[in-house]
Amino acid sequence: MIAPRRLHRAGGALLAVFVAVHVANHLAALAGVESHVRVMDAARRVYRQPVVEAVLLLCVVLQAASGLRMLWAGRQRRRGVLPWLQAASGAYVALFLAIHVVAVLAGRAGGLDTNFYFAAAGLHVWPSVLFFVPYYFLAVAALFVHLGCALRRGRAVVAGFSAVGVVVAGLIVATLMGNVVPVEIPAKYLQTFARG
Repeated sequence: MIAPRRLHRAGGALLAVFVAVHVANHLAALAGVESHVRVMDAARRVYRQPVVEAVLLLCVVLQAASGLRMLWAGRQRRRGVLPWLQAASGAYVALFLAIHVVAVLAGRAGGLDTNFYFAAAGLHVWPSVLFFVPYYFLAVAALFVHLGCALRRGRAVVAGFSAVGVVVAGLIVATLMGNVVPVEIPAKYLQTFARG
């Protein structure tokens, strides 16, 4: 049987490639929504292949399951700030992935293109913005913190990764909100937040 930590690292390495592309895709929106869509369309040619998508979804499940298992198993042995920071950031990333993957799959099943507008819609509807600003910001920041901790190179590396994560998270959230480039969300995306 493969140890949870080894499984977590192997799945994390595969998932890291997708996450890097995904974060770069969101940063492409700094040049406009059209730029984001072009990058996403190119990336989708690879990650929307059924086998690739199945592997990515499996990696998400394995990451969350193995990470939560290590979080629980290490609760008594964890000492110092960095191990707890790694555990807390990993727990948030697992929570985010669970919500995000389910939302994307539900959106696709409902006939929506889960593109920039799908991600941004909640940031343009009150009071949903109160959920989505910290939801996205903390996800990106936690991802960078978790990666910095996983490298096990000390506080300076974690601080550097964390600082980059905060900047990247701020840029992505500001762009999704339309504070960097103009964003007009199509009605079909806003309707998903309409009150019944």
